[in-house]
Amino acid sequence: MAASYVIVGDGIAGSSAAETLREEDPSAEITVLTDEGEALYNRILIKEHAKGKLPEAPISIHEPGWYEERDIELSLNTHVTDVDVDAHEVYTHEGDVFEYDKLLVASGGTPLQLPVENAGAEGIHHFWTFQDARRIREHAAAADVGVVVGAGLLGIDFAAVCGAQDVDAHYLMRGNRWWRYALSMEGAEIIHDGLRDLGVEPVFESGVERFETDDDGHVVATVDPNGDRYESEFVGVAVGLDFNLEYMQDTDLELDDGVVVDEYMQTNLDDVYAAGDLTRYYDTITDSYEQNGSWGSAKEQGQTAGKNMAHDDEVEAFRWVSSYSITHFEFPFLSFGHPTRGEEYIERTYEEGVWRRIALRDGQILGGVLIGDLAPQSALKTIAREERDVTGHEEALLAETVDPEEIAPAQEQ
Repeated sequence: MAASYVIVGDGIAGSSAAETLREEDPSAEITVLTDEGEALYNRILIKEHAKGKLPEAPISIHEPGWYEERDIELSLNTHVTDVDVDAHEVYTHEGDVFEYDKLLVASGGTPLQLPVENAGAEGIHHFWTFQDARRIREHAAAADVGVVVGAGLLGIDFAAVCGAQDVDAHYLMRGNRWWRYALSMEGAEIIHDGLRDLGVEPVFESGVERFETDDDGHVVATVDPNGDRYESEFVGVAVGLDFNLEYMQDTDLELDDGVVVDEYMQTNLDDVYAAGDLTRYYDTITDSYEQNGSWGSAKEQGQTAGKNMAHDDEVEAFRWVSSYSITHFEFPFLSFGHPTRGEEYIERTYEEGVWRRIALRDGQILGGVLIGDLAPQSALKTIAREERDVTGHEEALLAETVDPEEIAPAQEQ
């Protein structure tokens, strides 16, 4: 009898799991359930669409025909309401029941609203889906003034939209610099200058106390905790995700700021796996539980889950050094691994606009940030992935050209 697999979520994690399952188990029944109205699209490129730089056509990755060719049942606009893990059944809002031998939870998250007055007003945007990008593009094109909130990797996409759409924007940050947990002031200043070049002004030690609206419920201003008021026709907020796990609330699924999985993407529940943004996974490189929302990481997690589901065994562990690039500025930017998790950091400025910082823990590279020159990324990721002991090799890590051969693998030292 053919095995039955159900995947909740058609992001890159769910889709790559479905593709892997079909490759590994040609006779299986595979069902993908998603509450979105369109098949998989490139979440990396939708920011370019919102900026007005790309039409819709190049953004789609999987048309419905892709699923049909692989005999994968794709159910769009389908809201999963409950899962009975004892009966191995998934229930939807229309009353449909899907039985499974193995279930993959890959439903991602929903952007968080700020816990302040008028946070749900018209004109306040959150950036996650293709529909979000369409609304942002249209509204930003018509707006003159705006505010961005959320001093991290997603917030800066809103800043880029404002710059591209000629929105005179202020970027409100709670700390004294952008992405303060990953960058020192020296590196952050490069980003701040890049923002100003886009026409976006960083505002530090700020944030949001409340939003003001007009009689129609549309945002008109943002007031920060200092009492400063910023005119705001357009507001972009990126302050984190609320994971889409309501349908698992009646189960004993282990959660710890995400779904806890081992290196095989297995949860604590029999025959239930998880992949993508919502996981808190065991990282075999850092020997600790980590989170990572990058596209590459989610894709790799989906493939890992698919292989282990298909073989009903622990056949492949997730082992990945992720990377995330920003292409909004005239200079390149890339982060890799876990740049906020170091116990110590080493960094260097090479010339104006060229900077590097590496996060270390217990003599190993956890992650880092490269600005201006991305050439060392491959070598640094190799050293991290191979868990090389870099103690005493700090100068080699900060050299303009990084040679992994200068740093012997840990077992050889």
